[in-house]
Amino acid sequence: MHTSPDVIEVEKAVGEPPRGMRNLWAVTLTSFLTDISSEMIFNLLPLFLANVLGVKTSVIGLIEGVAETTSSLLKGYSGWLSDKLRARKGLTVVGYSLSALSKPFLYFATAWSGVLAVRFADRVGKGIRTAPRDALIADSIPESKRGMAFGIHRAGDTLGAMTGMIIALVVVLAMQSNAVSIARETFQTLVLISIIPAVLAVAALVVLARDVPAKRSADVVQHRLSDLGPHFRRFLLIVVLFTLGNSADAFLVLRAQERGLSVAGVLGMLITFNLVYALLSGPLGALSDRVGRRRLIIGGWLAYALIYLGFAAAAEAWHIWALYGLYGVYYAAVEGTAKAMVADIVPAQQRGTAYGYYNAAIGLSALPASLLAGVLWQGVGSWAGFGPAAPFLVGSLLALAAAALLARLRK
Repeated sequence: MHTSPDVIEVEKAVGEPPRGMRNLWAVTLTSFLTDISSEMIFNLLPLFLANVLGVKTSVIGLIEGVAETTSSLLKGYSGWLSDKLRARKGLTVVGYSLSALSKPFLYFATAWSGVLAVRFADRVGKGIRTAPRDALIADSIPESKRGMAFGIHRAGDTLGAMTGMIIALVVVLAMQSNAVSIARETFQTLVLISIIPAVLAVAALVVLARDVPAKRSADVVQHRLSDLGPHFRRFLLIVVLFTLGNSADAFLVLRAQERGLSVAGVLGMLITFNLVYALLSGPLGALSDRVGRRRLIIGGWLAYALIYLGFAAAAEAWHIWALYGLYGVYYAAVEGTAKAMVADIVPAQQRGTAYGYYNAAIGLSALPASLLAGVLWQGVGSWAGFGPAAPFLVGSLLALAAAALLARLRK
């Protein structure tokens, strides 16, 4: 794969390679600590809503969908602003700080509206930080190593998630052992513990990361979607189609509980997923540098379709646990690879904008995806829905359709 002129410009601006790696490790450490904080509480949030607050799946789908849509509305603007300012770090710090400040308010939540408010604020932070953070990684690393870099970042992020859930598992076992439903006191204890890594994450980013000095182009850089090229727009449409069947993972947690898995078992299942994800993200990201991004994404979506069929057909709790472990293979193959593919498609000076549109498209699709899943499962009003298998069958079909379309997309 040949290095583009834009990347050469970035490499000249960066100077010594270690500086680029410093940014990668700084962002990875920040993501690691943030995910320790987030995953110990947000993965149990569906159980808190259902078990403690008595909320139906349609409302849970609404909360998760609104949360992701909120972040998506800011991702496009934040990415565009980071391109305009030629600065990534400041916006990234603001986004992580807002998320850290919002989480403690979950301690006081007594109604689903309070949970929605916290999720809203947390996702605003995510919306501000995501595109500039991804652009900072892409700016810092040469094209030939970009898949590996995003794989390393995803591995660090996922290792943090796994660590957070191990902490949560220890707390759950200490406070309520093998209970099937989570208790308010257990959840509140986890919220208090989550404050520590959230604060450390922001401190690590402030101290360690450095903006990559970018050479200003003499040409006027456009930041509209129409200016990012037809190949990027087609890829974005295919990603949207896939995402419409990729409802919030909260429904997988609820499916596990519905099949009889205890709270501790749910955390064990999530730890298994994150272990697989963390171990494979780096190697599969590097594999995309050799075999091509598109090939790996298609393979990941096909695996997703089979796994979601399994979630629909699962009869026992251990079936869900095993399938969720395999679900980590899909994540490792696709999450970092798709972001690397975005960087490959668009010029360096438009990457922040492109990541904004990419993340916004996924986030905006999350609202109808999660609403659809909740309604298919438990219905709405007097209609009881089609049952717990329905969201996963729809997700499997849409993944197959997206894989077929991506296979037809010209290189």
